Amino acid sequence: MTPQELKSSILQLAVQGRLVEQRPEEGTAEELYRQIQEEKQRLIKEGKIKKEKPLPEIAEDEVSFDIPESWKWVRLGNIITRNPKNSLDDSLDVSFIPMNCVSDGYRNKHTFETRKWGEIKKGFTHFADGDIAVAKITPCFQNRKSVIFRHLINGVGAGTTELSVVRTINNTVYDEFLLWFFKSDYFILNGVKSFSGTAGQQRIDKNYMTSCLFPLPPLAEQKRIVAKIEELMPYIDRYEKAWNKLEDFNKRFPNDMQKSVLQMAIQGKLVEQRPEEGTGEELYNQIQAEKQSLIKEGKIKKEKPLPEISEDEIPFDIPESWRWVRWGTIAKSIQYGYNAPALLSGTIKMVRISDIQNGQVVWDSVPYCEIQDEEISTYLLEPNDILFARTGGTVGKSYLVSTVLEKAIYAGYLIRTQYSNSLCPKYLKYFMESALYWSQLRSGTIATAQPNCNGKTLSKMILPLPPLDEQKRIVQKLDEILPLCERLK
Repeated sequence: MTPQELKSSILQLAVQGRLVEQRPEEGTAEELYRQIQEEKQRLIKEGKIKKEKPLPEIAEDEVSFDIPESWKWVRLGNIITRNPKNSLDDSLDVSFIPMNCVSDGYRNKHTFETRKWGEIKKGFTHFADGDIAVAKITPCFQNRKSVIFRHLINGVGAGTTELSVVRTINNTVYDEFLLWFFKSDYFILNGVKSFSGTAGQQRIDKNYMTSCLFPLPPLAEQKRIVAKIEELMPYIDRYEKAWNKLEDFNKRFPNDMQKSVLQMAIQGKLVEQRPEEGTGEELYNQIQAEKQSLIKEGKIKKEKPLPEISEDEIPFDIPESWRWVRWGTIAKSIQYGYNAPALLSGTIKMVRISDIQNGQVVWDSVPYCEIQDEEISTYLLEPNDILFARTGGTVGKSYLVSTVLEKAIYAGYLIRTQYSNSLCPKYLKYFMESALYWSQLRSGTIATAQPNCNGKTLSKMILPLPPLDEQKRIVQKLDEILPLCERLK
């Protein structure tokens, strides 16, 4: 049960007479109701309150639940007065309360601003210490913006017209019991049913506060109910803190677990090392030999040497059989995409950042472009290419081209990296999801209105290189574990 559900349940028990026991010596609500009516008549005769139109009798089909025999169903308008008026000197300092000064939820708190009475006596709702205010507009009403005014400047004030103000008749109803009633689901849900007005500006019906059915207990029992609620609420507040911590943990756990598993993978802690699989050093030397051969054949260009990896760059230890390398030293090429307008038809399809959703190219959305035939081979997508977003909100996100369903090139806001067949493509892709990758990316990203990153940043990145067979075993293990993290989300 959520904290909200628990609070709602306690208030429902309270208004149904099931939170505390009934005591015969405390009298009945019928006796209290007669006392309230006598007090009302006296105040009417003295001119202190106005006489109102009689409210209709309560029909059986209006009653939502059973209440104790000592209680009585009444219409709220018969036991309170509404929207009182203050008559004060214009120069008097008073409290001014806009809606944002009234707390929502199950709290009974408000703040106020200081104003002169002459400034706010017209066009605002009047109230005084001890009055109860209930928001009447959505979403404030559903959010339980209701409060008992206390410690107002000179005991009086005025505020937003979106408050409906209730005053008990000489304390014949316990104001705090009435406030908890206003925060109950019973009151809120029935109020929502009475809503009228346009979307976003709906309010409770103007007669709801008087016609609403109210389960009236004897006065002493009202006070015992409030005492029990106040006794329980601190426990629920503690429960809510624990609940929120657990909810936060549950929300973070799948992502945290995913990050932790990826970190273990690139630290060499996810699978065991096997001597017969060779070393990262041997693999690195093999890749360099391949690159030199391709340079001699004119298939790739010779690039400027990258700086050696210094000790202070290395973020963590890796197995002895692994080697730290820079991305650029194991890549055959790191190349920007083709810049051209997107067209409904053209020479060839051109994959953009926006066409890659959830790690897949949405081929139906991929546009065409015009490009010279002799240039196509330079940008033609091939299986195992890795595309890297270099600008905007997606900067750094990557996509492994596992299969090419249609002949296509890639757009200018993407960078493509190609690499030796002696590397496991998915191991590199998993590295590009790790914390180490993202920390290096952030340090190399140019912070502008449209953040961007270039090929040099990717080229200089360091990554841990295991032997090829171990890369494959790491990928196999990640393929088993990471879907479980996704399901936890």
